Amino acid sequence: MATIINGKELAKKTRENLKIECDELKKRGINPKLAVIMVGDNPASKVYVRNKSRACDEIGIQYEEFLLDENITQQELNDLIKKLNSEKEINGILLQSPVPSHLNINQAFKAISYRKDVDGFTPSSVGKLSIGEDTFISCTPYGVIKMLEEYNIDIEGKEVVILGRSNIVGKPLIQCCLAKNATVTVCHSKTKNIEEHTKRADILIVAIGKAKFVTKDMVKEGAVVIDVGINREEESGKLVGDVDFENVEKIASYITPVPGGVGPMTVAMLMNNVIKAAKEQNDENSTF
Repeated sequence: MATIINGKELAKKTRENLKIECDELKKRGINPKLAVIMVGDNPASKVYVRNKSRACDEIGIQYEEFLLDENITQQELNDLIKKLNSEKEINGILLQSPVPSHLNINQAFKAISYRKDVDGFTPSSVGKLSIGEDTFISCTPYGVIKMLEEYNIDIEGKEVVILGRSNIVGKPLIQCCLAKNATVTVCHSKTKNIEEHTKRADILIVAIGKAKFVTKDMVKEGAVVIDVGINREEESGKLVGDVDFENVEKIASYITPVPGGVGPMTVAMLMNNVIKAAKEQNDENSTF
């Protein structure tokens, strides 16, 4: 049976350490602050935003929400972002996705100053990550890497297979794993014979949004399995991942549960990025 990678406990430990860092910054007169923009009335987004607000409260990060009407124009959204860019007391800006279909989210991301891009989505952050420069790393991939580090799972020289090539998870994970000298394969909707790739994986990271897609016969004995997916089963109403946890757990060496795995670490890494932003913006010698 696999060792369960407890993201909930690791996130708690991370938040406790960040609170200490935040308290130290406040002693220096630096008050870390996150601005969150949400457009429209998406129920899932409301839950995510509430979780971020609670994490800020726990750590001591100041928090301000900007709840915008779903009919807002692109120009109005971009103007708000530019205003927040110019406000020195705001260290991090987060635009909650998704946004209504008439808005171009990538254009909005481009408007965020890379020094306040705590989600790691701007072209500057993505480009810096790809060439190995210090930058903000997207929170979910960052959380995955931290989990592997915490459990002393060395990925150097290992076969890492990533299912999913999204800008938010899959693509940044490629760069994170390459930076640690892994051999990386990425599978997606056009990949043929996916199981041939997954069965080779020493470390299998799944982020495709299909409930229990990865079955036991797709996984190599002793593999590390990281499940980024979160889906709600229609019949039971339960939250499940992209991996058939119950059966894959029997042959994996390590596995993340859903819920309680990658999800809590995503929020913890956002908090980490806000503290990092506050430090860099108040460091006269920063080259960030």
